[in-house]
Order: sequence, then C-alpha cells, then structure tokens
Amino acid sequence: MKFNLTLPLKSPQIALALAIGTGGGLAFSLLGLPLPWMLGAMFASFLAVIVKVPLQGPGGLRPYVMPVIGIMLGAGFDTQTFSHLQEWAFSLIGLVIYIAVAAALVVPLYIKIGRLDPVTAFFSAMPGGLNEMTIIGGELGGDEKRIILSHAARIVVTVSFIAVYFRLVLGYNVASAAVPSGTQVAFDFKSGAILLSCAVLGWVLGKALKLPAAPLLGPLILSAIAHMTGISHSAPPPVLVICSQIILGTMMGCRFMGAPSKLIVETLVLSAIATTVMLAVSLGFAVSLHSMFGQTTQQVLLAYAPGGLTEMSLVAIAMNGDVAYIALHHLARIVILIAIAPSILSWLAIRLRR
Repeated sequence: MKFNLTLPLKSPQIALALAIGTGGGLAFSLLGLPLPWMLGAMFASFLAVIVKVPLQGPGGLRPYVMPVIGIMLGAGFDTQTFSHLQEWAFSLIGLVIYIAVAAALVVPLYIKIGRLDPVTAFFSAMPGGLNEMTIIGGELGGDEKRIILSHAARIVVTVSFIAVYFRLVLGYNVASAAVPSGTQVAFDFKSGAILLSCAVLGWVLGKALKLPAAPLLGPLILSAIAHMTGISHSAPPPVLVICSQIILGTMMGCRFMGAPSKLIVETLVLSAIATTVMLAVSLGFAVSLHSMFGQTTQQVLLAYAPGGLTEMSLVAIAMNGDVAYIALHHLARIVILIAIAPSILSWLAIRLRR
C-alpha cells in the first residue's frame, strides 16, 4: 500500500481558497459566531465560488486532515464509555426507525418535486456518508453530480441550522471546537507519540480494512481505544485542530465549484426543504424519546441530525456534548444505509412500476 506524502499545495488556486477560508474563519471568530473556523471558511469559500473566483478546493489535503479530526474525536471517549454501550441500545434501535421515517418522507420529495430518478433521489436524500453515498449511487446508475451537490448542501444546511439553533435558541456557547472537554491540552512527547501513532496506524488499518471514511474512522477507533483504556488523556493541539477545520470548511464550500448556477440554486432549495423535514423528524424523536434513551434532548438531536459524522461531532465538542454517543450514532447510520441501500432500491423500483 502506497501513500503520497507530498503535500498538494502547488496550485495558486488552492492557496487562494485556503486564504479565503482562513479569512472567513477569522471574521466569524471575531464576530463571535458559532463554529467560526469551519463555518466561516465554508461560507467564505462558497461565496467565492458563487461569484466565480478561480479557486481549487484543497481536497488533496483531506487524507492529512481527517486523521487529526479522527484522533480529536477519539479523545472524546473515556474509561466510562464501555459502561454506556448497553444504555445506548434503545437509542440505536430508534435510529433505525428514524432512518425509515426519513426515507419515507424525503425520497418521494426528491422524486416528485425534484423530478429525480429513484436511484439519484434515494442517494441524494439519505443522510449517509457523502463519499459512500456518491460512490454507491454512481455505481448503481445515479447522477453523481446531483448526489454530491445534494449532500454538500445537506451538510451546509444542517451544520448552519444546528449551530445557530444551539447558540440563539438554546443559549449554548458554540463558539469553538478545539478539544473535547475532559482532555488534557498540555502536550508532551509521550502524548504526541501516542496520538501520532493512532493517526498513522489508524490511517493504514482503515485503508486496509476498507472502512467507510477510512482516514477519519481508523484514527478515531485507535484514539478511542487509547482513551477508553486510559493510555492517553490528551487531544491534538488546538491550533492543529483549528487549521483542520479551516481546510474542512474550505473543502465544503468548494464542492459547488464548476456546477452551473441554476443547478446549485435548484439543489440548495431542494436540499434545504428535505433537510428541514429531516431535522424536524430528528427534533421530534429527540423531544419524544430522550427520556427513554437516558439522554438530553440536545444529545439525541445531535445524534439523529442529518449532518456528517465529522461536522456533527465537532458541534458536539463545541457544546461539550458526549462525543462517543453522537459519533457512534452517525457511524451506525452510515453503516446501516450502506447495508440496506440495494434492498430498499429494489423495493422502491417495484413500487414505482405499479
């Protein structure tokens, strides 16, 4: 297995995109807005794309950024996490029901209002991993460009809504997402060596095992094991996490690059409607069932919200939530959707022929 360790920063367009993203993050930070470094970079780069600034997304940096986020999320696990797994069983069962309800409401919306074919509609609507849904949807005959734009829009809408909702409605200080609560910010050679080992070995193992979102999930798993067993109590340096969020936000904003303006507007509008429906269902589950799950309404909302694993976990860190609970649910949702997608599509195709 070979990895290209040459950082892909040769293009002036990539440097410009990162500069714009950094400026957006700094502006959001100075204004005290929620999740400033990720959301600021995302909105600044998105606006630059809309006005046709010649950018190139820093997608080549993704394999280097994801392990940093992965070990940071793994730092949200602790020695008590094992004892909570049985308590989360009802919540995970509820997640399966939530996926079914969301599919029943949103897939027809994409078909009837968006006029998309069933395959494209399903993989555009379902809140699985962006890469996984795009790859599988394309292999099954879906429109990859529409699928990836729909998921990019879904994540943008979800993260923006959740961050603003927690800040303005619930009063949480969602100002930053530097390190999980309870971890050591102090960084020495031993803690750095442990986390670096989790990042590198996790990256290699994730690729070898063909895990979904391997550069993120592999380091996350090893970091979680290190923190659950008490080997480590540290998180990556905040400045490294902030840089990773800027790159991540810039990548999200640049995903719309090259798409016609009409297609972007249509996708944003449709995704905004669909995402609002899914968020409403998420909130309904959170309000109705949080007591049964033994969680707060906010925790369940973050666990069920149709955002990405990385993005919603960063929100969880920013509000001092239970990262282990929230990350596990988002990972479970991705695995469930990948596993059941072919069966659902076969059933959907039969129904549509009638």
